[in-house]
Amino acid sequence: MEQGFRASMNWLHTWAGVVIGALLFAIFWMGTLSVFDREIDRWMMPMTRLAPAEAPVKLDTLRDILLSDMEANREEGARNGFIIPPAERAPMARVGYRGKDGFKSRFVDPATGEVLPEAGTKGGTGFIFPFHYSLHLRANAGGVGYWLVGFAGMAMMALLVSGIIVHVKIFKDFFTFRTDRKTPRVALDLHNVTGVLALPFHFLITLSGLIIFVTIYFPAASDILYDKDEKAYFQEAFGSYSRDRAGQPGSIGSLDAMAAEAVRLWGDGTKPFFVRIHHPGDANGYVEMRQSYDNKVTMSLDRVYFDAASGAVLHHHIGKPVLNSQRFISGLHFIQFKHWTLRWVYFILGLSGCVLIVTGFLFWLESRRKRHTQQGLSGVRIVEGLTIGSTTGIILATLGFFIVNRLLPLGLEHRADIEFWGFFAIWVLSFAHAWIRTKRGWIEQCYATAAAALLAVLLNAITTGDHMLRTLMQGNWPVFGMDSMMLAGGAIALATAIRLQRRQTIAEKATRPARTIRTDKPEQQHA
Repeated sequence: MEQGFRASMNWLHTWAGVVIGALLFAIFWMGTLSVFDREIDRWMMPMTRLAPAEAPVKLDTLRDILLSDMEANREEGARNGFIIPPAERAPMARVGYRGKDGFKSRFVDPATGEVLPEAGTKGGTGFIFPFHYSLHLRANAGGVGYWLVGFAGMAMMALLVSGIIVHVKIFKDFFTFRTDRKTPRVALDLHNVTGVLALPFHFLITLSGLIIFVTIYFPAASDILYDKDEKAYFQEAFGSYSRDRAGQPGSIGSLDAMAAEAVRLWGDGTKPFFVRIHHPGDANGYVEMRQSYDNKVTMSLDRVYFDAASGAVLHHHIGKPVLNSQRFISGLHFIQFKHWTLRWVYFILGLSGCVLIVTGFLFWLESRRKRHTQQGLSGVRIVEGLTIGSTTGIILATLGFFIVNRLLPLGLEHRADIEFWGFFAIWVLSFAHAWIRTKRGWIEQCYATAAAALLAVLLNAITTGDHMLRTLMQGNWPVFGMDSMMLAGGAIALATAIRLQRRQTIAEKATRPARTIRTDKPEQQHA
């Protein structure tokens, strides 16, 4: 009976991995990059490569810039402005508002108060991070992206549990890595090593991802408790506060004074990381300030609401224990607190998750290749194309996203949309290439990845002047780190392509029919 149970788990582990592996790789890859999403922003938005200001611009100055911008764009229906003060990983300030066509924002140099040129790109925080949890299938597709990611998360949990059951000697296998064996054995050994080494991380990151969107996956709980009254739910759970417009003109007092009061109420020295002005210019206008969570794991829900004109406290929300638990788990997943060592650990373990997925694919392919060829089955060819496109293909598309960013001039209309569709065009082409050129798909896409990585680094140096020696000397670590990681990844891709090329050449020589050597003498041939 135990053997039968293990066999069923083996079937589940195998086919769940094959069916959902491509989606899981995309989620893990984008999640890994999101660990450094703000650093990617700095690389993709050269105007934000600022040194930390010794004396950051005051909130009142940013308020004036915001209100002036909103007044100039009144015809767009500008309302509910917001201010994001500078931070360690994002040294520029940001002001913006909500208009008829969504949110509009501008960057501000905190040292001078000067409004910076339009970024014209979504960057890491606007493209890579949302891709990780929604696949960019949100409003336009009924939120199906959240459900696909949730389904993938549940499948990953099943894969982790079934993997432990299937591999009876999993911890013994952790210390076994045979590089001198054939591909299936090497792939399985690497699969076991990465699976055991990062098992707690993979379990934590998958489970926490599901908990973050629990209200989307299980809306019945809040619907029953609050009789489908979303406003009441958000007021009690998240501390939201609102009041209607008065229809009479009003002013906005000192935001710096309000921030000082918020810091006093919070009592732990943390400052607001987000300021929103509701109904600006109206007598019933009010200001919302959210507490920063730079110095704690929990993504705090503590916030204070002030009357815009007088600065009087209207509402002070302190997160409740149950939701604080959920926000603590969210903090573990998003790692927005200051801890550079742990951030790098997350990045490395995220990459190990990508290796775990691709080696699972490789073991499936290599263990079935010979039998499928003999029986004339096309399963291996189909799965191999899917594997190539979903692994090297998405890496190549990401590098293409960076290259397009550096090629397009600032101020170009629909610049961000061109980057967006450029990414997906390259990704789709990589799948087509993988199925057309299956035998050389890995090799050619690895060569292309190496070339793309080098090109991205060169284009950054040419278009911005920030070559690696300059960024190293200036201590511009986000840009230097991006270039370094791309060059390191390109070197790995090049080494992989050369090794695969060599192995394919040896295999082709081994299968080539031997030439017949004639031993008769010339005179015997003419006889």
